[in-house]
Amino acid sequence: MAEYQSKFKDHACCIIMATYNNATTVGQMVEDILTYGGDLIVVNDGSSDNTLEVLAKFKEQIILISYAENKGKGWALRQGFKKARQKGFRNAISIDSDGQHFASDIPKFLEVLDNKDHAVLILGNRNMNQDGIPTKSSFGNRFSNFWYWVETGKKQADTQTGYRLYPISEYDNMHFYTNKFEFEIEILIRSAWREIEIESIDIQIKYFQGEDRISHFRPFKDFFRISILNTALTTIALAYIKPRDLYYYFKRNSLKKIIHEQLTIHNESPEKLSFTLGFGVFMGIVPIWGFQMITAVFLCQLMHLNKTLTLLASNVSFPPLIPFIIIGSYWTGGLLLGNTDLQPIIDNFKLIGSGNYHLFIQSMGQNFYQYIIGAFILATVAGLSTFLVAYGILRLKYKLIKAKP
Repeated sequence: MAEYQSKFKDHACCIIMATYNNATTVGQMVEDILTYGGDLIVVNDGSSDNTLEVLAKFKEQIILISYAENKGKGWALRQGFKKARQKGFRNAISIDSDGQHFASDIPKFLEVLDNKDHAVLILGNRNMNQDGIPTKSSFGNRFSNFWYWVETGKKQADTQTGYRLYPISEYDNMHFYTNKFEFEIEILIRSAWREIEIESIDIQIKYFQGEDRISHFRPFKDFFRISILNTALTTIALAYIKPRDLYYYFKRNSLKKIIHEQLTIHNESPEKLSFTLGFGVFMGIVPIWGFQMITAVFLCQLMHLNKTLTLLASNVSFPPLIPFIIIGSYWTGGLLLGNTDLQPIIDNFKLIGSGNYHLFIQSMGQNFYQYIIGAFILATVAGLSTFLVAYGILRLKYKLIKAKP
């Protein structure tokens, strides 16, 4: 098909197919793919059946990479990327060799590229509700989608699909750490972190039943590796990626613009915006110093709250106010415990001024219980007060806007 051959050339795009012991399906897959005219790189990932014999029939039409030891799908794709970059390709469509994917969906990926002037990663979205989808595949996809959302704050319908278009030129300076099935998760998450645009298109899928179904996914081993990877990625996201993104967001924009944007961009209700601000103030006072930001971001993810507004409100505990928050917490705790004498806590701050930090820590330990109780009460009262004030202001603002002709 000359039309598609031209598109492959215009977009510097090729096709990569990793295969391992799929001799019964790989030949037909190659034939179907070649009808669309793109350069096809086939990576034989240490097959022990007669896959190589089947591929030998196409030796003049494909670019073959082959090695004796099975190293995993991730490793195979990475070798395909490397070869494709050596040949000058900027994009690569990955397709499975087990017969589940349809070559007839290839044009859909190229059509998306027709409308882009920048890098984009395209996911082939399978219909996971159709008949014949194995329960473990459906569960695995939902599991993967959830962790993608936790790690990126974004949503995708099918994060486990192997039918994708990768902007491989964007990965030249990236080092990947995984070699098995989990590689497709790693590259997807890290692409999102690099702010590469990610789109999805609907594709067909065929699931074989019984003995006809060939799967090299080992539930215990591969699921364990994927869980380890998600643990690492979530830790990195909470400890570095999300704070980094917020830092650059604050750096690029004025405080006035940020507040206005965050109050309007998501079209959220006054109730939710007010709760977000109140929660931020609560997190700014609650006595988990050093972990407030990470905890706030994590809880915002779980509760679907605006992270930027939460962190803005949590800055109620910026350095000049910290002594007043500590004293206020101590006094509030004293109201409950019957000890409102502030002299001990004031003396503690005098110890800091004189450089006796060890005595300050020791003295604070003696009053720690009262401070902790008071801090949680103060955080709750301040958060609730912020909610009520913000709700009143936002409701009034919305009424005024609606009243305008």
